[in-house]
Amino acid sequence: MPQEGVPKGEIRGPYTLPSNAYPGTQHTYWVYVPAQYDPAVPASLMVFQDGQAFKDENGDLRAQNVMDNLIYRREIPVMLGVFINPGRRPDQVEPSPQTGWGDGTTNRGIEYNTPDDKYPRVITEELMPALYKDYNISKDPEQHGIGGSSSGAIAAFAVAWERPNHFRKVLSNVGSFTNIQGGYVYPERVLASEKKPIRVFLCDGRNDNRGLRAGVYDEKRDWFYQNVRLMKALTQKGYDVNYSWSMNLHGQKFGGMILPEMMRWLWRDGPVSTDVNDMVERSFRQPPAKK
Repeated sequence: MPQEGVPKGEIRGPYTLPSNAYPGTQHTYWVYVPAQYDPAVPASLMVFQDGQAFKDENGDLRAQNVMDNLIYRREIPVMLGVFINPGRRPDQVEPSPQTGWGDGTTNRGIEYNTPDDKYPRVITEELMPALYKDYNISKDPEQHGIGGSSSGAIAAFAVAWERPNHFRKVLSNVGSFTNIQGGYVYPERVLASEKKPIRVFLCDGRNDNRGLRAGVYDEKRDWFYQNVRLMKALTQKGYDVNYSWSMNLHGQKFGGMILPEMMRWLWRDGPVSTDVNDMVERSFRQPPAKK
């Protein structure tokens, strides 16, 4: 929630990004610029899939408010936030709180759920160059995070998995690591591959789409089971992984409730001063002085 006295960032856009990875489609995105952004200083970056839902001022996530509050309190670095929608043809309706997330009406189902490197190309080869052109963003992959919910969460994981030299922090809420397009394969891939330098926070619920249909159980369509499988594989392989399991169904309410905690954990290793006389460090982070 917005907090009194906390400087509010600005959401710019929408912008349109034509796609070469998925010819004939385009991605709409918005850029959150915190009040503390200084173009002279490289900023960190967080990219959210299903951007319309993560920035919805009346939704369960309201990521811009979370970033406003955490940046102000020095609990995360100064960072830009990007809210990117799934790809669509120009004649298809834009996902929004009014029109829905785009399942069946956009390219969301294919590009988010397929465990390959095509969507990572959208982010690293199409979105990132556009962002670098307009903003001073750190080139350090440790300063790049990516997140999503449901199908957007598996898409976020795929970006870091396929492109760890670009993104190394993953936020996953009710991730669809299931057999929508074969996404249940990631635990085996994790165990079979050399460990990658990525950090992952998984959030899910014990009542999230448990794979029972007409009395028949399919573990590959069990969201909670597949999230736990991925957590165990990441843990076994020695990844920096955290997780939180609640009682929730498939949705954003629990993820929205703990979004600040997930962000704090993912970004916990920012620089900190212990100098007792450093009154800048000991004060809330303010916007840069106007020049």
